[in-house]
Amino acid sequence: MMPVKREMLVRRDALTHIAVNETVAPVPGAGEVLLEIESFAVTANNVTYAVVGEQVGYWNFFPALEGWGIVPVWGFARVIASQVPEIVVGERLYGYLPMASHLIVQPGKISAGLFRDMAAHRQPMSPVYNQYHRLAADPAHDPSREDMRMLFEPLFLTSFLIEDTLRRAAWHGADSVVMTSASSKTALGTAYVGRESSPTVRRIGLTNASNVAFVERTGLYDVVLAYDAIDTVAEHVGGGSAVVIDFAGNADVVASLYTRLSGRLAQCLRVGVTHHAERGEGGILPGPKPVWFFAPNAATALIREIGQDAFNAAVATRWRGFIDTAATLVSVAHDSGMQALERIWRAQVAGQARPDIGYVLCP
Repeated sequence: MMPVKREMLVRRDALTHIAVNETVAPVPGAGEVLLEIESFAVTANNVTYAVVGEQVGYWNFFPALEGWGIVPVWGFARVIASQVPEIVVGERLYGYLPMASHLIVQPGKISAGLFRDMAAHRQPMSPVYNQYHRLAADPAHDPSREDMRMLFEPLFLTSFLIEDTLRRAAWHGADSVVMTSASSKTALGTAYVGRESSPTVRRIGLTNASNVAFVERTGLYDVVLAYDAIDTVAEHVGGGSAVVIDFAGNADVVASLYTRLSGRLAQCLRVGVTHHAERGEGGILPGPKPVWFFAPNAATALIREIGQDAFNAAVATRWRGFIDTAATLVSVAHDSGMQALERIWRAQVAGQARPDIGYVLCP
């Protein structure tokens, strides 16, 4: 008898409107594998997937009924049925998963350490999201760091690529970088990579007043300011120019930075929407037009330039350094079941989740 499959759906236009669907898990057909999802992380990054799901295509990975969506997450799964000779029952994987208990995939481009889900509906999207790491031959796998990998690794790749892109552009002549939502995991990773690879660029973090102490404790920023102290940002930038990296997506904050850094703003990258309730374009801004940063495109371009092996080595070097830091930044809260997932999801959507806690769910 096949197990029960549980999946959490959210209304695309009302992210706290939730339904849980229970069905019998499908039997894999020829060329298919059934995964039982063991655990996944729930972070503000997953809220970003939902908020920009229509524009970027995140809803397309795990299709749902019209008007509903299944939010993608990163986590671990185990093969429980296989119609692919190279993929055996019991094998464990890491990759892009739905907020659900089971998933059917169609493995292709199989190697010792990876395979790609070749399901037709996933092919229009970046292959970065369709790869599954086979843990038995995955050089990045550390059984003692699985929680940290779920919580930070997908975000850290974005962090690495942001810094690499800006450094290759000589930071557009800027000597400071201002990061909104400085407590977010992607911002923390960017601050770490910046400290290691671009130490002469001053790192200024903006965060909610309640998070200032936490962000200061990380030691990753030269200056930490609460949003209500944004009037002082220009004096911290000094006489030079600055790049703004917007992880919050708060139009008012971005507009304030444009005003206070008038004539000294070299570039504004938009990355996330942790403040999605205040999301907006903010009208015409007096300076360079904000540019959306899409990590898969940056990864594809860098791999084309330096090759896959050099790319993997560069990311791995910075990741190994960051992982020990990451483990000191958060304590992990484990929970299980759809009710716990609903509660944690709503807290993330409302921006109420604590930055010093990492949430790991077993569905």
